[in-house]
Amino acid sequence: MSRTRALAAALHGVERPRRPSALSNALVFAWRAVLKFKHVPEQLFDLVMTPIMFTLLFTFVFGGALAGSTGDYLQFFLPGILVQTVVFNAVYSGMGLSTDLGKGLFDRFRSLPVWPLAPFAGLMVGDMLRHLIAAAIILTIGLILGYRPEEGLVGVLASFALLVAIGFGTGWIFLVLGLLIRTPTTVMTVGFTFLFPVVFASNIMVDPATMPGWLRAFVDINPVSLMTTAMRGLMNGGATVHEIGLALFAPALLTIVLAPTTLWLYMRR
Repeated sequence: MSRTRALAAALHGVERPRRPSALSNALVFAWRAVLKFKHVPEQLFDLVMTPIMFTLLFTFVFGGALAGSTGDYLQFFLPGILVQTVVFNAVYSGMGLSTDLGKGLFDRFRSLPVWPLAPFAGLMVGDMLRHLIAAAIILTIGLILGYRPEEGLVGVLASFALLVAIGFGTGWIFLVLGLLIRTPTTVMTVGFTFLFPVVFASNIMVDPATMPGWLRAFVDINPVSLMTTAMRGLMNGGATVHEIGLALFAPALLTIVLAPTTLWLYMRR
């Protein structure tokens, strides 16, 4: 009893530590995402190898037939493959969330006195790093093959900023899927089933001028096409504020609608 009184006396008048801010919570979970790269670097293999194979195969197998030369096709194709890479990689957001949920990690996070969206902020930071690493590797390969961004370093930095915005907005789709679907494999299957027609029915790989009218009408309003057009403009010159605004519209809308949905689903579990 005397020890209890002594402890109470020692603690009397000591201010309670301030509750961490939402930003502080988010940064802690972001650091957790960064540590994953250190301890599990092989997770980048799948994210990087697929776009590398797409770049090499389409450039050397189809480039001459589609654009007359591999060099001309690479100038057209590379900004689009960067968009495709980010959109495809966003699927792994949902897979990672589903894996953590299956291990019970998010049940532990929910019991902590932290900002409810902080764990998702950490996932998003990890996604942004994956997007930037994959994009940098693809761009390096493109430069080796002969791609030259006409807007130089400024254009590349602006296009990478657009990629981050695209990845951030698209990631919310798969976070919702990760909360709704129990297994990571099913999240991947559902995600790619949705993405394949949206990505391939776009202007990433070919000029839509040769497509049937009904398909071209879809391609012209496809958000992936709008993102790709803005990317080409930023990297090769000629981007307008209107094109950039159209490219950002879908990511902004997805964030506004699905971020609260993600939180609601998470708190409801």
